[in-house]
Amino acid sequence: MPAELSVNLNAIALLRNRRDLPWPSVTGLGRIALESGAHGLTVHPRPDQRHVRFTDVPEIRALIDDEFPQAEFNIEGYPTQDFLNLVEAAEPEQVTLVPDDPEQPTSDHGWDFVTNRDMLHAIVARLKKGGARVSLFADPDVSEEQVTAARATGADRIELYTGPYGGCYDDSARAAKELEKLAKTAALAKAAGLGVNAGHDLTVDNLPALAKAIPHLAEVSIGHGLTADALIHGMAETVRRFVKACGG
Repeated sequence: MPAELSVNLNAIALLRNRRDLPWPSVTGLGRIALESGAHGLTVHPRPDQRHVRFTDVPEIRALIDDEFPQAEFNIEGYPTQDFLNLVEAAEPEQVTLVPDDPEQPTSDHGWDFVTNRDMLHAIVARLKKGGARVSLFADPDVSEEQVTAARATGADRIELYTGPYGGCYDDSARAAKELEKLAKTAALAKAAGLGVNAGHDLTVDNLPALAKAIPHLAEVSIGHGLTADALIHGMAETVRRFVKACGG
């Protein structure tokens, strides 16, 4: 089965937020993405709301419920109380927990699962009571001990941070080494009973190799590269291109 595509709407929201105007429409472009074959939509509502705003979350929930009930809503974030309250109100199909500092421009590292196992276990249990699948952001190269600790939290999946792989767009030899790390971690996760997602700096060009290296890859969440391509090809055609690159 090809990996499913979840379109991250943060870059669209960032562009909208440059002006006090309602365009580009986050929900409008989310609608086009789902119409064009995306399996779901992802948002990462940060405390300063510089990307997706808290008010966007119920609107995206309503879009999916009213028009695309087969689609999934994935909400990413650091598990502050405010974030958990937002998630519990929105009832997303998936929650992806990331270890971001609120001031970070973007997610750039995974959890230390051993150190944070007990904290994450309590939060995962709380989120799963609401029916959400829980995924935990993971570095591309982690030990078996770390993967075992991730599984012990009760999470369903990990999301591999693919930033270092995506950063090798002009160095094929280094990209191959980064891909080996991702494949090894994905294999450890699968052996531990965890599903595998991936995200960060994925493109139409580097997705096929990732999908081949991790044949059990469940989902990719893509925002920046997809939004950049949409400026050239339009959102509908861009989503179709990314779905095809996933193996669909």
